[in-house]
Amino acid sequence: MWLWLAALVGLYYLVRWYRERQVVSQLLDKFVFITGCDSGFGNLLARQLDRRGLRVLAACLTEEGAEQLRRQTSDRVETVSLDVTKTESVAAAAQWVQERVGDRGLWGLVNNAGISMPTAPNEWLTKQDFVDVLNVNLLGMIEVTLSLLPAVRRARGRVVNVSSVMGRLSLFGGGYCISKYGVEAFSDSLRRELSYFGVKVAIIEPGYFKTRVTSSERFIQSFRGLWDRASSEIKELYGEKFLAAYMQSTKSMEQKCTEDLSMVTDCMEHALTACHPRTRYSPGWDAKLFYLPMSYMPTFLVDAMVYWGTPRPAQAL
Repeated sequence: MWLWLAALVGLYYLVRWYRERQVVSQLLDKFVFITGCDSGFGNLLARQLDRRGLRVLAACLTEEGAEQLRRQTSDRVETVSLDVTKTESVAAAAQWVQERVGDRGLWGLVNNAGISMPTAPNEWLTKQDFVDVLNVNLLGMIEVTLSLLPAVRRARGRVVNVSSVMGRLSLFGGGYCISKYGVEAFSDSLRRELSYFGVKVAIIEPGYFKTRVTSSERFIQSFRGLWDRASSEIKELYGEKFLAAYMQSTKSMEQKCTEDLSMVTDCMEHALTACHPRTRYSPGWDAKLFYLPMSYMPTFLVDAMVYWGTPRPAQAL
């Protein structure tokens, strides 16, 4: 029995390996639109797809980021200014994309733009703190997607949404985890709806990688600002030791971040170029071996692990 089971498992992985190696034809004629190309995953993916020969339409928040990307790439890469939180900016970018792709449609849409701060215990934050993150990570992504869906559907192309392992586990307060849970939900419903039209939707769920999103310096600066504006009651409840321990854990986490961003962009590239892309990609050994298994554990066990690994407020019971 065990031999037959091992044989079936081996056959499954062999068939999957063979299917995933099949590549879409005529890639040189295809356009891919990527948000958040100033730095990090988006910037690297734009350069990676350029080397592969695809036509890259790269959206950058700043002109400085766009100029830097243009210097590093060929004339197959074109840049456009995009602030995903502003409807007029999204509409202008969508029109710009349509002018370039024409009747061929847009083969790939990669929703990569995102922010992670402010992050802190929820009661330290205001409604606007949550709104600021959701506007970029979730609502902006939705608006960009809806604006470009007709072009993607015309090409029977791909939508690649960048989520996170924090879309499986909510390990800290603030809008980031909430937004990534939203990305997961939106992507799941979108995948089923668009399958009728030959469009495939993939979700990227990276672990911790060293980018601006995980910068300990920016985290500590943001966290200190939130502490400074907190009420006297909050400061008394949590205490200075909690603040120091939280900032120290942030520094420790950054040291553990994976520096090889190509682990993520290779997944994005596969989702765009493979005939049979996966529904979900989990780049990073921490995602595969720790966070995803943890997401399937009983809630009481996950809670115990979080309590053990995070600072305690000064007046905790």
